[in-house]
Amino acid sequence: MKAAVVGGGVIGGGWAARFLLNGWEVAVFDPDPEAERKIGAVLANARRSLPALYDRALPAEGTLRFCASLAEAVDSADWVQESVPERIELKHRTLAEIQAAVPEHAVIGSSTSGFTPSQLQDGATRPAQLLVCHPFNPVYLLPLVEVVPSPANGEDIRARCSDLLAGIGMKPLVVRKEIDAHIADRLLEAVWREALWLVRDGIATTEEIDDAIRFGFGLRWAQMGLFETYRMAGGEAGMRHFIGQFGPALKWPWTKLTDVPELTDELVDRIAAQSDAQSGRHSIRELEAIRDDNLVAILRALKTNAWGAGETLSRHEASLAAPHGANGSTLTVDRQVPQSWTDYNGHMNEAHYLEVFAQASDRFMELIGADADYIAGGHSYFTVETHLRHLGEVMAGERIKVATQVVAGDGKKLHLFHQLTGENGEPAATGEHLLLHVDLETRRSSPPGRRISESLLHYLGEHSRLPKSEGIGRFVGQRP
Repeated sequence: MKAAVVGGGVIGGGWAARFLLNGWEVAVFDPDPEAERKIGAVLANARRSLPALYDRALPAEGTLRFCASLAEAVDSADWVQESVPERIELKHRTLAEIQAAVPEHAVIGSSTSGFTPSQLQDGATRPAQLLVCHPFNPVYLLPLVEVVPSPANGEDIRARCSDLLAGIGMKPLVVRKEIDAHIADRLLEAVWREALWLVRDGIATTEEIDDAIRFGFGLRWAQMGLFETYRMAGGEAGMRHFIGQFGPALKWPWTKLTDVPELTDELVDRIAAQSDAQSGRHSIRELEAIRDDNLVAILRALKTNAWGAGETLSRHEASLAAPHGANGSTLTVDRQVPQSWTDYNGHMNEAHYLEVFAQASDRFMELIGADADYIAGGHSYFTVETHLRHLGEVMAGERIKVATQVVAGDGKKLHLFHQLTGENGEPAATGEHLLLHVDLETRRSSPPGRRISESLLHYLGEHSRLPKSEGIGRFVGQRP
């Protein structure tokens, strides 16, 4: 699949990264002589953070080309993302150029935050091909994209657009009716207006307003949004009770949503000075790295419960290729080391070596049939003994793999040996684990079912041909 990105600013660069790291070929056109450098900086952030969301490896990175002309960039593209500045005459010229050179089957998405698709389609040769696909920064991490069709867009392109976006790990929100600024930016605009008044009237500084969001309702919004949050505020009686309790307050003269403070030089200077005091100690690149690390941690936490944006992440991870080995080995883990797994020494700490080996054991259980359905049926394996060896360092961002070998698998016992390697192919750690098959109702050991036993015999036969690792059977303090 090929994506063309027209306009290589912050948003265009984020789109390029999102497509590229999901295995697409990406062609970029931007007349800015600094475009390649700027997109390179965005890609560096994306390579550091996006794979850290997943416990499986993303597809092999696609190829990236910077093109001398728009026509060259969009030639043979399956998707074109227009991300030029918000000037309607510029967008019309750009979209006309795109349609003159792009295949008819391609989806053309505009990143516009304000214009409607009908406005963009005005004068277009194939209006049905073009619709709004408005993302959120950083595009390579945040899954939401507002898909805004017009009556000119048929159901086929709406569905194809949503499927392609879901395929790169995004959450397409199809907007029911055209409206200026779509959905999310209208909500943000309301908060922004109120924030400007609070600064203008000396009630709060920029930092205090941000604190009100990030230490309070922003944390709730990250997982539940607005209406679900207020439903919970209504207690057991739910949303109807909440509206009955707090609805009358909407008539009080609190809000200034329809009134905007004049952005005088004095107010702009005050906001800029407060913002410098709040964040000026960090460069933009440093702020981006801090933002990305925080987003990775929040999104991974939401993924644990498959909730909100975490559900989108879980679904995309499930679609990624499961680890598979070669030459008789059983590859059970293939992933990147997240930044959050490193310690004060700069390398992955021991708690996460154990986590990786636990993932390897879980994956092997799935391979022999002891999967989620088997566990729901009342049986599983419990780890009863573990021995780890740390042989080398692995760093944040490094791609690691775990090969698993069955040492023994007769009766109730399952003896596994995991070997973790880094990008250099050298062993970085080993984990030896003894597990017992358990009846979850009695919480006591029990023989596994026939299907599990037969699958284990198969793996034992395969692994008996492998060289026996010198690490098997070692104990703490044993000399090499």
